[in-house]
Amino acid sequence: MRRGESVVFLAELGRSSVGFVQLYPGFSSLSLGRAWVLNDLYVAPEARRHGAARLLMAAARRHGIRTGAVRIELATAKTNRAARALYDALGYEADDDFDYLSLRLR
Repeated sequence: MRRGESVVFLAELGRSSVGFVQLYPGFSSLSLGRAWVLNDLYVAPEARRHGAARLLMAAARRHGIRTGAVRIELATAKTNRAARALYDALGYEADDDFDYLSLRLR
């Protein structure tokens, strides 16, 4: 974080942190603009279903707009129905044109 390679927003309840969202900068050569990769969204089990995830996602969106990004990208497990419902409700769309692949190195 000291090198500016990541941005983290925290959700707090009183004096306790109950969640976070972490973004990494990227660039879209097709769109010729900055993109943010939402790598982590986490809310502690006892704080779920109280709006913390929505607030964190709103902070990520504001940050993307403020920095002139063209989009925020994320991936979620196909079995994570709660996360998918949240992302759908917030306007995130599945990509029908591209398959996203990864190569495990460890």
